[in-house]
Amino acid sequence: MDKLRAMQAFIHIADEGSLTAAARVMDSSLPAMVRTLAAFEAQLGVRLFNRSTRRISLTEEGRRHLESCRQLLATLEDAEAALTADAGEPAGHLTITAPMLFGQMHVAPAVTRFVQKYDKMRCSMVLLDRVVNLLEEGIDVGIRIGALDDSSLVAQPVGQIRRMVVASPAWLRRHGVPRHPRDLLKLNCVRVTDHATTWGPFNDKGRQLRLAVSGNLAFNQIAPAVEACAAGAGLGMFFSYQVAPFLESRHLRCVLEDFEPPPRPIHVVYPHARLLPKRTRVFIEWIKEELRPFQG
Repeated sequence: MDKLRAMQAFIHIADEGSLTAAARVMDSSLPAMVRTLAAFEAQLGVRLFNRSTRRISLTEEGRRHLESCRQLLATLEDAEAALTADAGEPAGHLTITAPMLFGQMHVAPAVTRFVQKYDKMRCSMVLLDRVVNLLEEGIDVGIRIGALDDSSLVAQPVGQIRRMVVASPAWLRRHGVPRHPRDLLKLNCVRVTDHATTWGPFNDKGRQLRLAVSGNLAFNQIAPAVEACAAGAGLGMFFSYQVAPFLESRHLRCVLEDFEPPPRPIHVVYPHARLLPKRTRVFIEWIKEELRPFQG
């Protein structure tokens, strides 16, 4: 058994989600892929995948061994790249995760431009509003907003975003401009139910102030809440990137700027800094450049 090719087959099966797709990527046949996986599992003495007629999924042993195989192949790729002065274009598969709306607005277009420039690359995007465990879920690079808890990851700052209160100019003319965060308690606030039930923390002369606001509209998604505020339904509290187009078009106006909480950092995160294949290194530099507008 060619153990190196077996490792490559194992990784492709996990990345593609099926033996058929992995065989296509490796320019092999399905029976050959089945035999390679069976021989690899027999040699290891463990089952790497749970298989049914409809789906294939990693076992717990498979998840652990997948990361080991990625590291080993990344080390080999780095060694080969060093011999050739890292020549040639990046190639292979990358999985990238980002928060839902930020990913839709900024990361996904950047990834599209990346694969258009490097036609040997294949990328998968995973947009989720939860913290993803990169190692356990087989993800190469993550974009995260806010404080970082996982010290096992390498993190590079790429910018920051503000959390701001906004309303339409027409609404502010009718109801007045709030001068202090407590004014929000008397005004109609458009809320997002899947996020914080209180607004803040506002910075009130060095003290943190959180407010349980109320209003006649609530959404479980950000986008319609922003649209409602732009339509004159009330005040909303959002991240700056979520309302940037509406601020630029003057459909929304920022208020209470002097009371805003500190900006939240944006990081690109990834595991194993010394074992990154070229495709990951190139993408990290690409996304840092793409997100440069958030640095100032």
